[in-house]
Amino acid sequence: MTYPALTLGRHVVDPPVVLAPMAGITNVAFRQLCREQGAGIYVCEMITTVALHHRNPKTDKMIEFGPDEHPRSMQLYGVDPDITAKAVRRVVDENLADHIDLNFGCSVRKITSKGGGSAIPWKRKLFGSIVKAAVDNAAPAGIPVTIKMRKGIDDDHLTYVEAGLIAQDAGVAWVALHARTAAQRYSGEADWESIAVLKDALDVPVLGNGDIWEAEDALRMVNQTGCDGVVVGRGCLGRPWLFADLAAAFAGRPERAMPSLGEVAHVMRRHAELLVQWWGAGLEREAVSDFRKHVAWYLKGFPVGSELRRSMAMSSSLMELDDLLGKLDFSAPFPADILGQPRGRTNAPAKVVLPHGWLSDRDDLTVPQDAEHDDSGG
Repeated sequence: MTYPALTLGRHVVDPPVVLAPMAGITNVAFRQLCREQGAGIYVCEMITTVALHHRNPKTDKMIEFGPDEHPRSMQLYGVDPDITAKAVRRVVDENLADHIDLNFGCSVRKITSKGGGSAIPWKRKLFGSIVKAAVDNAAPAGIPVTIKMRKGIDDDHLTYVEAGLIAQDAGVAWVALHARTAAQRYSGEADWESIAVLKDALDVPVLGNGDIWEAEDALRMVNQTGCDGVVVGRGCLGRPWLFADLAAAFAGRPERAMPSLGEVAHVMRRHAELLVQWWGAGLEREAVSDFRKHVAWYLKGFPVGSELRRSMAMSSSLMELDDLLGKLDFSAPFPADILGQPRGRTNAPAKVVLPHGWLSDRDDLTVPQDAEHDDSGG
């Protein structure tokens, strides 16, 4: 069985797969590494509208795209319709991206406690104003706008269907749902049934997110929920070849990547090399330091001693990394027993901290204060 491609404005997304923005992860280097494995949409790290509007130097580095990276996909996080409009106008005026995704799913305490992220859809009029500001200012350039959100604040304050309808009315190209509440954070299992409910409620495409660890999970999600595509986050950490698996799966092909440790070492070296290129001349140490967070993900399940793992996670140059990679047992087969296991961060459910009185008036248009900083990356 094969699955239809997605349409995103004038762009065709085939297979219907999106790389979720992840802070400190989905930079130019990681996106290129993933694109070398399979097609889809590869979204940059989350960018705050304040930082984009005020031309924060760190943010301006983060919005770089590779010369052959198309469509260029940028995720914006904002709480103020006026600032959102200005940020999107900069994207349009300076031709910075081909697709804008809006983040309404962040569940971090420092964000929700100020009324940002996954807290915003509760304020339905403010939410609608932010989405409309982005859509209206992107429209003249033909730039499609999409949104990504969670089910709601918690099980007693679900917003996803209403928010999806509001976003649809504002003109978004699709709606992506991380099938957890903010209170769940990254714990437990994603509620795929909520994706099916949202799909039934909307006319625009719906994408599902949550607990896609293998290509088979993506197919199961589409078949169970009827969603039009999938958003993949933690499942590709240390496994960029997951996108090759997804391309094969959506094309109805059975092959799946099961790389030996030697093949994984090659991918690790390529990843570090791309980071060195992106960081630029004279910054090899910083680039390899950036790579170190990925070591444990790449080596998960392989027979690699703790001392070698630790040394690799402290390397500071390509030469040092090459020496350490050379000590691996290249013949070691892929550890099939780790397939389907969660990757990346996991945590326990927690009460969502909100501003005082946040739940009292859903139609309040007051812009949250200090929920968005002049910096990006999550």
